[in-house]
Amino acid sequence: MIPELPGFPASPRWRLDWNLLEEAHPWVRALNDCPQDPVHHAEGNVGIHTRMVCEELVGLSSWRKLRDWDRCLVFMAALMHDIAKPVSTRVEADGRITARGHSGRGENMARVLLWEQGLPFSFREQVAALIRWHQVPFFAIERESPARLLHEISQTARCDLLALVAEADARGRVCHDKQRLLDNIALFTELCDEQQCLTGPRQFPSEHSRFLYFRKPSRDPGYHAHDDTRCDVVVMSGLPGAGKDHWLRSHRPDLPVVSLDQIREELDEPPTGAQGRVIATAVERAREHLRAGEDFAWSATNLSRGVRSQCVDLLSAYNARVHVVYVEVPERVLVQQNRERPRAIPQPALQKLYERWSVPDVTEAHRVDLVIRERDES
Repeated sequence: MIPELPGFPASPRWRLDWNLLEEAHPWVRALNDCPQDPVHHAEGNVGIHTRMVCEELVGLSSWRKLRDWDRCLVFMAALMHDIAKPVSTRVEADGRITARGHSGRGENMARVLLWEQGLPFSFREQVAALIRWHQVPFFAIERESPARLLHEISQTARCDLLALVAEADARGRVCHDKQRLLDNIALFTELCDEQQCLTGPRQFPSEHSRFLYFRKPSRDPGYHAHDDTRCDVVVMSGLPGAGKDHWLRSHRPDLPVVSLDQIREELDEPPTGAQGRVIATAVERAREHLRAGEDFAWSATNLSRGVRSQCVDLLSAYNARVHVVYVEVPERVLVQQNRERPRAIPQPALQKLYERWSVPDVTEAHRVDLVIRERDES
């Protein structure tokens, strides 16, 4: 069942009600106040561009032929693809307007907004992934070795749907190189098909082969790597109050746990502010288990890819098999459960954590389990 989205164009009229979209989504109106560089966007501000993109998408027969779920999420990705431009746009010293990093920030903003609206996890994350990668089809084919990037994208986003978002993005603008963009998107689609990742994730011979492929450059994606792992480590991930410790107690009570919350209590450190002593203590305890080749769990929020990468770097240096368990609950449940924690995270600090929030994917670990509570059942 597709989510209910106000203003979503539907058969047989395929009418785009922009006034309803602006009324239902206040952030859409905010796009009208964000300028763009006329070299790439002579049509005007981000709001004008976004409307043109949606109009172009709705007119594409390839979009209309999609199943309802896919058509809905592609439309939402097109509507939200530049949502972060108002917070990313800068005027450079030479007068040029840039919005560097808006794709990554847009992924995060879309995740938070759609979570707050209670939309299904799988829908939300596919939209977020399309936003994260939405510029790649413009330039991927011009890279010296683009295959690895396409393999990575395919683990979280369907590349055929990504190409649709990019095509609408290219058509919904006024620029001198539009045909080059469209040609590059067509070549991107062909290359994805050739690389066996157009309509689904690129497959690998084993979890360990995939893990090493995304960690070490120039590896053959078809190579069946020898599994030399010595121990299994469960790495918890999720917002504070999501229920990570509860999951460990319920599903892996046998594992010793390196818990950042526990270490904070021992050291009498607050949950906010500098965490140097806490992290150093946690790393040393983890190393003790790793040197002994012992299974254990690492319990922390691990919200951003960068933080998880540092953790996985440590574990992989000792040939550990990494199993990430991501836990999520609806917003109201999270706020309530955070309040009930012995050391609750203040709401302003929790809001700041949202800005770093990304969901783990299989490019980061041997295995990723998603423990998602979709509805507030209280």
